[in-house]
Amino acid sequence: MTEAAIRTPVVGPERKFHIIDTDVHERAELAALVPYLEPMWQKYITDFGWVPERNLPYAQFAAGGLDRADAKLPDGRPGGSDLGLVRKQLLDEYDIDYAVLTGWLDASALHPGWPEFKTALMTAYNDWQIEEWLDRDQRLLGSIHVNAHDPAGAVREIERLADHPKMVQAIMYIADKAYGDPFFLPIFEAAARNNLPVGFHHSENSPTAFGYHRYFVEWHTLVPQVFMSTIISLIFNGVLDKFPELKIIMIEGGFTWAPHLMSRADQQFKQLHSEVPWVKRMPSQIIRDQVRFATQPTEEMSLERFMSLLEWLESDELFCFSTDYPHWDFDSPYEALPLGLPVELKRKIFCENAQALYKKIPALVG
Repeated sequence: MTEAAIRTPVVGPERKFHIIDTDVHERAELAALVPYLEPMWQKYITDFGWVPERNLPYAQFAAGGLDRADAKLPDGRPGGSDLGLVRKQLLDEYDIDYAVLTGWLDASALHPGWPEFKTALMTAYNDWQIEEWLDRDQRLLGSIHVNAHDPAGAVREIERLADHPKMVQAIMYIADKAYGDPFFLPIFEAAARNNLPVGFHHSENSPTAFGYHRYFVEWHTLVPQVFMSTIISLIFNGVLDKFPELKIIMIEGGFTWAPHLMSRADQQFKQLHSEVPWVKRMPSQIIRDQVRFATQPTEEMSLERFMSLLEWLESDELFCFSTDYPHWDFDSPYEALPLGLPVELKRKIFCENAQALYKKIPALVG
């Protein structure tokens, strides 16, 4: 961000917009999940030494590794492990009205082996999230984590928690499978039936088109590829046409690539529509109707460039603000977006678009 574009923090009555943060990562140690598991599954952790598979072959070259250096706890626990610190550094520091928790451990990004255990693990994670986080701060909202490799189990978990007043979406982390495959269709049907949006978040197991490059900076630059692939898969396999009421949000993939994707997809649709006759709308229109983008990581840009993006998208309803706390590339509400945005546009990006997406969020007045 250039010096001229860095805004001075505005808090309290001078700030003319509410803030809903759509990407906050709370973390659970595996040991903390054991009490929430049935005894037969507890042994996978306590006796058999199971740990989550991590395929990313890199270190993250930041002072605190994955997280902000100041978000790590004195006892060595990573950022997002302590609610008190999240309150201090995020909720209170920036006067956040609501924050959507998006987790850390998600079976959808892991190897599909042991599907029943990993489905049970997501149930345990969701129960831990409710008890240790949602029940302890009214500003926190939750995501229903599911194991996409077990659609029947994922549907059961969505049905189990869909009526919880603070569970505002189902979420799946992206690994190396295209979610438009009919194998995953029951998950989207359950989300649509329960009026829940579906969040997609990249993971360490999200490859680029060429797998994993030599350096972390290469892989991290290309993270948007998996979001593009996910959207295109959902569009051309007919998932979003089949469930036109379903909304999805792409989390931690940025948004500056969206206009190109819409333009490219429209061109291909016009030329090759006969291959996918079940798609009834232009891809760009499907995206405007049903896809939302969490803003982090926001790239440095001028106000003119940002407004031209909105003009190309033909909508100011697609972006929902996110910080990605506690990661090292955290986006402050006061520095992420260009200086000089109209107040009405700020209201949409920082609050109203997320409120329209997440129906359970109470109305914010003023």
